[in-house]
Amino acid sequence: MSNIAIIGAGLIGRAWAIVFARGGHQVALWDSQPGQAARAREFAAAVLPDLASQGLLRGQSPAQVLDRLRVESDIAAALAGAHYVQESTPEVLESKRGVYAELDRLAPREAILASSTSALLPSRFTDHLQGRERCLVAHPINPPYLVPAVEVVPAPWTAPQAMEQARQILSDAGQVPIMMRREIDGFVMNRLQGALLQEAFRLVADGYAGVEDVDIGLREGLALRWSFMGPFETIDLNAPAGVRDYAERYETMYAGLFEQMQRRVPWGGELMDRIEAERREHLPADALAARQLWRDRRLMALAAHKQAGGTDETP
Repeated sequence: MSNIAIIGAGLIGRAWAIVFARGGHQVALWDSQPGQAARAREFAAAVLPDLASQGLLRGQSPAQVLDRLRVESDIAAALAGAHYVQESTPEVLESKRGVYAELDRLAPREAILASSTSALLPSRFTDHLQGRERCLVAHPINPPYLVPAVEVVPAPWTAPQAMEQARQILSDAGQVPIMMRREIDGFVMNRLQGALLQEAFRLVADGYAGVEDVDIGLREGLALRWSFMGPFETIDLNAPAGVRDYAERYETMYAGLFEQMQRRVPWGGELMDRIEAERREHLPADALAARQLWRDRRLMALAAHKQAGGTDETP
C-alpha cells in the first residue's frame, strides 16, 4: 500500500482518486479551489455503488474504498508521507511550472511527481527543479477508473527507477501503463486519435460519407477488434503468415492512401456547422448529459466483461 496525493481534484483528479483508493492506497485530495476536494470525494461516493454493481471494486464495498479518501485543505498536509503524487491542475505552462516548484519543495524526496497533462511535454515544466529526475507524465484516458491505459512519459532527465516505480504503482492500482521511451507531442494516444479524427473530418468535408456513417465504421467495425487488440496484433492476425506477410500484401495500397491524407481539414466553419447539425439530429443538445452517463455505464459493462474474460488468453 502506498500513500497517494492527488493535487488538483477536478474532473481528472477525482477520477484518479477512485483508481488509487480502489487499488488499496490511502489517498489525500487537495485543490486550490475551496470545496473542490470535498466535492471530488462526494463524486466518488456517488460513482462507487455503480462500480460495485459491475464487480469493478476488486471485491470491496463502496464504503471500504471511500474510507481511503481524505480531504486536505493544506497542500503540505496532502503531500506529507506521499510515495506518489498525481498532479491534475490546469494545462497552463507557467502555472504548471509553479505547481511543480511547490511539489518539488514539499513532497518527500522519494516521492514520484506525475502529471496528468495531455498536451505539455514533461521537459517544459520540470527543467528548473532540483528533483527533476523523479518527474514524469502519467496521462490517462478519462475516466481512468473505467479505461485502464495510461501513458507514462519521461523527460530527458527522468530516472529509469522513477519510471519503474510509477509503472509498479499504476499497475498495482489496476492500470495498464504505456511505457514511453522518450517524450513527443501528443504522446501515443492523442497522436493515434488525432490521425483518425483528421481522416474522419476529411471524409465528411469531401462528401465521401456522413458523420453517422463514419461513426458506424468505427463503432460496428474497427472498434470491435480494437476493444481487445491493437493495430499491430490486428494485422499480425489478418494475413496467413503474420505481420510481415500483411505488410508485403498491403503496404502499396496504404502508401497510395497516405498520399491522399496529407491535406489537413480545419475543424470549423461550414464543415463544423454540418457536422454539428448531423450530430444534433442523432442527439439533441439537451440529451448530451444523459448520453454521457449512458457511455460511462457501457464502459463499466465493457470493463466488467474484459475483466471476467481476461485479455491475455492464448489459444
